[in-house]
Amino acid sequence: MSESIASILTKRIETAAEDKSGRLTPAEGLALLESNDLAAIGRAADRFTRQLHPETYRTYNIDRNINYTNICSAVCDFCAFYRTPKSPEGYVLEREELLEKISELVEVGGDQILLQGGMHPGLKLEWYEDLLRDIKQHYPQVNVHGFSPPEIHAFLKVNKMSLREVLERLKAAGLGSLPGGGAEILVDRVRKEITRGKVLTDDWLEVMRVWHQLGGRSTATMMFGHVETLAERIEHLERIRQLQDETGGFTAFICWTFQPENTDMADLPRLGGHAYLHTQAVSRLYLDNIPNIQSSWVTQGMKVGQLALLYGANDMGSLMLEENVVAEAGTVHHLTLDEIRHCISDLGYEPRQRNVFYDLIDSGTPSLAC
Repeated sequence: MSESIASILTKRIETAAEDKSGRLTPAEGLALLESNDLAAIGRAADRFTRQLHPETYRTYNIDRNINYTNICSAVCDFCAFYRTPKSPEGYVLEREELLEKISELVEVGGDQILLQGGMHPGLKLEWYEDLLRDIKQHYPQVNVHGFSPPEIHAFLKVNKMSLREVLERLKAAGLGSLPGGGAEILVDRVRKEITRGKVLTDDWLEVMRVWHQLGGRSTATMMFGHVETLAERIEHLERIRQLQDETGGFTAFICWTFQPENTDMADLPRLGGHAYLHTQAVSRLYLDNIPNIQSSWVTQGMKVGQLALLYGANDMGSLMLEENVVAEAGTVHHLTLDEIRHCISDLGYEPRQRNVFYDLIDSGTPSLAC
C-alpha cells in the first residue's frame, strides 16, 4: 500500500463520521478508486462501517419490485426493460393483478413494495393517486417505496404542475418513500450520452430535495461501469453527499455495476466483483453522512453480495420477491430468505429484518437501532 493511500485511509477511519475534518476530498476519493489496493480499502471500509454500526446484527428486508408499466417516453441505451409508447410489448398492470402481487408479498412477511415503471406519457396524476389509495386501503401496513425522480419529473410535464404540488399530492395519497432509481451517474455529460428525454442531474437532485423538505425519506443509488470516468463516479458521490448535508433525507446508498446484455450498450465489457467491491468500499468511506449501505446481491450474486458486508455494507438488501429490470438485461440471481439470513450469520452477525426506515421489525433480540 502506498504511503499516500495509507494516509488517506488513516485520516478517514480515525476520525468520527460526524467530524468533517476527516472527510475525504474529491481528489482523495479519486485516488482511492485509482488505487489497486482493494484489500486495504476494503479493510478501511469495514472498520468505518463497524464504527457506524457497532451492533451485533446486520439487516435485510422483504419487498417486491412491482413494475406497473414498461412504457416509457425516454430512450435509455442501458435499459433492456422499457418499451416505446407504440410498442405491442408495452403494458400497464391491471389493478387486480397489482394488488394480488402485494397479497403474495404480505403472505411471506413482506412490508414494502418498490413501485416503479417507465415514464408513461398517458397516465395522469389522478391515476397514480387512485393507485396509491387502492393499495393503502387494501394493505395499510405496506410501505409504498415508489416513483423514482425521473418518473416524478415526468409527472410535472404531463400534468403541468409544480414539483412540490405533485409530491404533496402523492404523499397525501399514500406514497411512503422515494427510491433512488434513475440516478445512473449524476453527471450531465454521462446522462446526455446514454439517455434521451430523461431528467438531468440538477432536476434529479431537486426532486429528492423537495421530498426531503416535505419530511420524506429516500434512498440514493449509482449504476456504474459504462461510459463514466472514475472522476465522474466521485462527482456523483459528491453531489449525493452535498444534498445529504443539506437535508439528511437519505436512509441508504446502493450501487451496482451496469448489466449490458440485451441493451444498446451490449458491446461494453461487464465489470466484475472486484470493481463492484472496490467502488462500494470507496462509497462507504466517502458518504460519511449516509447511515446505511446496501449490498447488491441482485446484480452480483450470493458470494459477492455476502462479501459486500465486509466491504462497507451493513445491509444485505432485499429478498426481492420479484425483479424485472435487471433480469431483462440477462442477470438473474435468486436467493431464498434462509440464504440471505445465512449470508449474514456466516459472517458472525445476527440477521434482523428491517423496514425502509431501518427500524427493526422482527422479533429478534433487542439491539441498538440502526
